[in-house]
Amino acid sequence: MPFAAFEWMIATRYLRARRASGYVSVIAGFSFLGITLGVATLIVVMSVMNGFHKDLLDKIVGINGHIFLQAADRPLTDYDKVAARVTAVPGVKMAIPMVEGSAFASSSFAQGGAGVLVRGIEQADINRLPGIAGTIRSGTLSGFDKAGGVAIGQRLADNLNLRVGDTIKLITGNGAQTPFGVVPRVKSYRVDAIFQIGMAEFDGIFVYMPLALAQSFFNEDRQASVIEVFLDDPEKIDAARDSIQAAVDRPVIMTDWRERNRTFFDALNVERNVMFIILTLIVVVAALNIVSGLIMLVKDKSHDIAILRTMGATRGAIMRVFLITGASIGVAGTLAGFLLGLIVADNVEPIRQFLNRLLHANLFPAELYFLSRLPSVVDPRDVASVVGMTLILSVLATLYPSWRAAKLDPVEALRYE
Repeated sequence: MPFAAFEWMIATRYLRARRASGYVSVIAGFSFLGITLGVATLIVVMSVMNGFHKDLLDKIVGINGHIFLQAADRPLTDYDKVAARVTAVPGVKMAIPMVEGSAFASSSFAQGGAGVLVRGIEQADINRLPGIAGTIRSGTLSGFDKAGGVAIGQRLADNLNLRVGDTIKLITGNGAQTPFGVVPRVKSYRVDAIFQIGMAEFDGIFVYMPLALAQSFFNEDRQASVIEVFLDDPEKIDAARDSIQAAVDRPVIMTDWRERNRTFFDALNVERNVMFIILTLIVVVAALNIVSGLIMLVKDKSHDIAILRTMGATRGAIMRVFLITGASIGVAGTLAGFLLGLIVADNVEPIRQFLNRLLHANLFPAELYFLSRLPSVVDPRDVASVVGMTLILSVLATLYPSWRAAKLDPVEALRYE
């Protein structure tokens, strides 16, 4: 009978510390600790990388469209009709005409300035953008079209030392045409609202103003520079492209969020895969510790093995004893690492804040990592793959030492006893 009671009893006794063989238990303890830390670290890192991917995707897609339509051959003066036709396409949530352009922003309350991306949009459309309307920290978007003011990101407001009611100065090169060339246009606008998307890059560059003001500011007379299309499911872009192209009924240049952010998300996926491979080495090293510990245990217990063989224990029974001994370390370490990893992954942001206060340092600067908080999303598939891989490595690590124990000749082991 495989894994009989006496095999479990002997394996359990071998795992306990003894004065003569305490070093074996020390090695077993380090193997257990290595597997625990390896599994926990893998789960936490995979969860944080998943959180990065989800949060960045939600924020990028939440403030930008899924499909972008830009003019080709002739200006996009019929943007209202095009947006209405695209909105009627099944699977399209909304289509928003915008005027986009680069500018330089400054204020009288701060030295220097910052490059910004100005977006002209109608009030009805900005109220439908969850990334803006749902993240207003101060001020209001009420009367956005008629107030003549702008909405800016919290990071930009902090950099220019601006508050609601202050004035921001915008400078663009798309000014008036004169006999001496194009004269830069300088305009000042009141700050009516400050939003905080939670993505440092967006909070530091976006300025929203009414569509008519943006058309005047950038010399885009009664035309839009882009129509951003939002789908019900951003993953179903390929299925919607043909229907949208047919509904547009005019020459346009069509791109989507995958093409605009391909390099960024490809780099994120590469980093995730590389981190998984590197951290897997922790588990491999811990599994090798199991091998070395069992080999030393077999050497130390060769006298006991010989006696068991002379008492009738089969080679299979001896092999199963050491298989249970080594696998128990791996299974216990995997279970402990699984629980520890889930606890840390679910509390990674409070842990970061605690370490920031303890060390008086910023361990997750938003200007480097784009997000203002450390995200974490536990994917059951990732957890299952980590746990399964660790269990397999733990069992494989016991095979060779167990085979060595089963092949031990009792006559040779007891020759000089």
